[in-house]
Amino acid sequence: MVFHFKTISSKLNSSRETSKVRELTQKENDKRGYEEFNVSTTEIEIGNHSIWRQKKSFRIALISNFSALAVVLGYTLAYLPNIELFTLFIFLSGFILSKKEGLLVGLLSALIFTFFNPLGTSPPPLFIYQLIHYSFTGFLGGLVNDYLKAKTFYKPYDDLYTFRIMVILGLTGGVITFFYDILSTLIGGVLVSLKIEYFITSYLTGIVFTSVHLVGNILGFVFLLPGLIQLIIKFID
Repeated sequence: MVFHFKTISSKLNSSRETSKVRELTQKENDKRGYEEFNVSTTEIEIGNHSIWRQKKSFRIALISNFSALAVVLGYTLAYLPNIELFTLFIFLSGFILSKKEGLLVGLLSALIFTFFNPLGTSPPPLFIYQLIHYSFTGFLGGLVNDYLKAKTFYKPYDDLYTFRIMVILGLTGGVITFFYDILSTLIGGVLVSLKIEYFITSYLTGIVFTSVHLVGNILGFVFLLPGLIQLIIKFID
C-alpha cells in the first residue's frame, strides 16, 4: 500500500510539472505571436504612411516649405553676427527628402536670401559661390542620410540622440561651416587684392566671428538637428 501510494503521488507530481511546462510554453508562444503581430502592424502602418512621400505634389509642398523656412530663418537672424540656422535647414531638407531635392532647396533658398539680403547683395563671384555652397549643403544632407540608413545604429523612429549620430552630424556641420568661411573669405579677399597677406589678415581679423559661426553651427547640428529629423520623419510618415 505504501509503495502504491508513493507511485500515485509521483504520477500526480509529474502530471503537475508537465502541466506547468505546457502553460509556460503556451505563454511564450502567445507572447512571441503578440510581438510578431505588433512588428508586422507597425511595418504596415509605416509602409502605408510613407506613401505620402511618394506623391509628387506632397514632395513639391515639402520643397516649398523647407525653402521658405530657411529663408525666413535667414532673415530673422540676419542681424545677429554669424548666428544662423539657414545652413542647418537646407541640410535638413536634403536629409529628409533626397540629394536632388536638397540641392534644389539649397539653390532656391540661397538665390532668394543672398539676392535680397537685408545687408546687401554679395558681389557676383561671391554670390555664385554661395549658390554652389548651399546647393551642395542640401545635396550633402541626402548623402549623409543614405550613409546612415545602411548603419544599424541609425534608428529614426527610436532615438537619434546617440553618441555616434551626434558626432557624425556635428562633424558634418563643422566641415560645412569651416569651408564656407575659408572660401568666402578667400573669394572676398581676391576681389580686393590678390596678395596672400591680405587674405591672412582678413581671416585673422574676423577670427572671432568665424569661430562663433563654427561653434554655433556645430552645436546646432549636434543638439537641434537629431530632434528635428526625428520629429519631421514621424510627422510626414
